[in-house]
Amino acid sequence: MKKLGIITKIIRWVVVAFFGSTILVVVLYRFLPVYYTPLMFIRCFQQAAEGETMKMHHHWVSIDKISPHMPVAVMASEDQRFLLHHGFDYKAIEQAAIHNLSNKKKHGASTISQQTAKNVFLWPGRSWVRKGFEAYFTVLIEFMWSKQRIMEVYLNSIEMGDGIYGVDAVATDNFQTTAADLSRADCALIAATLPNPRKFSSKDPGPYMRKRRSQIEQQMKFIPSFPKEGEDINPETSSGGIYRNRKR
Repeated sequence: MKKLGIITKIIRWVVVAFFGSTILVVVLYRFLPVYYTPLMFIRCFQQAAEGETMKMHHHWVSIDKISPHMPVAVMASEDQRFLLHHGFDYKAIEQAAIHNLSNKKKHGASTISQQTAKNVFLWPGRSWVRKGFEAYFTVLIEFMWSKQRIMEVYLNSIEMGDGIYGVDAVATDNFQTTAADLSRADCALIAATLPNPRKFSSKDPGPYMRKRRSQIEQQMKFIPSFPKEGEDINPETSSGGIYRNRKR
């Protein structure tokens, strides 16, 4: 009985430590730049293991120094209901589940919030354990961060090429410019690579990437301009919203 009591106490303290530390980190990242993520180090180890030169190109920029086309492009490509949902797009999950039942090529339904949680706090993979942690961190950041902060962290932390992380790094490496000066077409091309940025390149796009860019640019016409901090984030009530002006 005494051993059982010790084990119970240890488990209790482990649980308290886990929730306390994770909540603290999420609170801190609400205000502090995210300079490094687990994925960045994992990729460096993978490069070293394969005998390649380790490459980690990343530098943080605030969202006001990123082209306004970039948030619109990633919403058009990755998560068109980003401003409407609270971390999980249940409609997209249902559609993906129905599709995956009868198709070999599987569709995902990860939102920008889920991808941000994975990129910043977790490791790549498809295990149920990792998905559970992803859901947990998604709830935390949706509760503690604004949509603007989630987008800012997402655009700064997501992998955008081999050893390239964040929009300013890809702007420098692939477009010889800054994140602020990316054109609408540049942003659409970057967004087109995001399903697999290590396979698809925004530096030397082939026919498939150019086609994807055109498709995303068309979708961008129906996505509202991304609101600034403090502005109405509901596309149904904001000017130029997707539901008020579908034919613009």
